[in-house]
Amino acid sequence: MVNKVILVGHLGKDPEVKYLDQNRAVANVTMATNERYTDRNGNKVEQTEWHNLEMWDGLAKVAEQYLKKGALVYIEGKIKTEEWEKEGVKQRTTRIRVNTMNMLDRASDGNSSNRPASNQQQNTGNEAASNEEAINSLMDDSGEDDLPF
Repeated sequence: MVNKVILVGHLGKDPEVKYLDQNRAVANVTMATNERYTDRNGNKVEQTEWHNLEMWDGLAKVAEQYLKKGALVYIEGKIKTEEWEKEGVKQRTTRIRVNTMNMLDRASDGNSSNRPASNQQQNTGNEAASNEEAINSLMDDSGEDDLPF
């Protein structure tokens, strides 16, 4: 079974980082993704979806140090749903638990800041270049979509 999410979007706020026992860190932040398409009447439509992201330990510390509201970020993770009861009412939330992150914004000094941060093995060489090409093609907003309706 597979539970994998890949998102490219802008952060909606600065990360909120909390430190737990044994110096474990958790960062929570929101990300907006936009979908643009032309509807069957020829109207251009833009739809924004908001995602709650959760990062732990090293990723949380990287987020605290480098991520700011508005930053363009590529993430990979998995969907986590939590349920609890508060004052007799069932509550539910869905988050993306991030395990890989690439910062896609350019640094102000002209150097690229899209350094991968991951709890897993990081991309290298040709794979990283092909990932950047794939990200750029995902972000192509020419406005011409090939939707069948």
